[in-house]
Amino acid sequence: QVQLVESGGGLVQAGGSLRLSCAASGRTSSIFSMGWYRQAPGKQRELVASITNGVNTNYADSVKGRFTISRDNAKTTVYLQMNSLKPEDTAVYYCKMTTSLFKAYWGQGTQVTVSS
Repeated sequence: QVQLVESGGGLVQAGGSLRLSCAASGRTSSIFSMGWYRQAPGKQRELVASITNGVNTNYADSVKGRFTISRDNAKTTVYLQMNSLKPEDTAVYYCKMTTSLFKAYWGQGTQVTVSS
């Protein structure tokens, strides 16, 4: 089992920055992929960014050049640095980690609100 705890959401003005963190505990040695998803009201949950094996990153087109995903050396925490935030980035952001047996774990979600 893997438990995830997210932090770092909040209210920010357009153009501002936030950094999200997601800390894993439990059987973390089996985690090989980490990612951030978001879900805005009335919309489907979508991939924002992912990092696999600590090296390979993938970003949604809407956040390329503004968001950066990274993880710590202990491979237990994933971060999402969000710069130049826009009102359309407003959503609940979820952390997801996947193990080598392709079992997925989700965080509880953290609200990000960008005001214009």
